[in-house]
Amino acid sequence: QVQLVESGGGLVQAGGSLRLSCAASGSIFSINAMGWYRQAPGKQRELVAAITSGGSTNYADSVKGRFTISRDNAKNTVYLQMNSLKPEDTGVYYCNGVTAWGTYWGQGTQVTVSS
Repeated sequence: QVQLVESGGGLVQAGGSLRLSCAASGSIFSINAMGWYRQAPGKQRELVAAITSGGSTNYADSVKGRFTISRDNAKNTVYLQMNSLKPEDTGVYYCNGVTAWGTYWGQGTQVTVSS
């Protein structure tokens, strides 16, 4: 089993920055890819950024140039650096991990951007 725990969410003014962390534990060597998703009030959950085991990254168009996903294999942690935050970035951010036999989700961390 894989357990994912997010941290780093909070309240920030527009134009500010936050750094989210997702710590993985359990069968960590089985994780092939990780990503960040978010769900705004009244909207569907959407992919924000993803990183594969080979280091390739992918971003939603709305966050390109502002967000950066990275990983630290030694610490079993993936990060999402969020800069130039906008009110429309507000939502619950979820960490996702993909293995050969299943997908795992964290409990989510709230990000609120005020104007």
